[in-house]
Amino acid sequence: MPDSFSSEEDTEYIEARIKNIGFLDTMGLEGAVILKSIDGVEFPIVAFSGEVAGHIALFQQGKKNDVPTMYNLVEEIAVMHDLLLIEVRIYQSDSALRANLYFQNRKKEIQILRNYRASDAIALAAYHDIPIKLRKTLLKRNDNEIGI
Repeated sequence: MPDSFSSEEDTEYIEARIKNIGFLDTMGLEGAVILKSIDGVEFPIVAFSGEVAGHIALFQQGKKNDVPTMYNLVEEIAVMHDLLLIEVRIYQSDSALRANLYFQNRKKEIQILRNYRASDAIALAAYHDIPIKLRKTLLKRNDNEIGI
């Protein structure tokens, strides 16, 4: 059954963009990303796969089909079902960051896939050039490092 956007829920999130992507170690095993909200607040995210960070960097350079990835697979499945990924929303769940993926069909109905890894959601957003939204409460706690 399709979900819908709740205007109350929508006000709990703020749009952010990828400001920087990189690695925490010289071997590229652990990724890091800095998201910057539209009002200028930065939010660092660490403790995710360096491979995901590498994909995000490639997607930002426009290299989306060089190597088949899970992100291409999500795109193919969405196309087969007439769905368009329109945004991702990141929130905290216990000590980890999670994300909901918002798809829209031709009838403008929203379908939400819930509780996915935030790092994968950020990669999908980079792949599709769609908004990343952060729960505003995360920006108030940005002095605490939260992993994904």
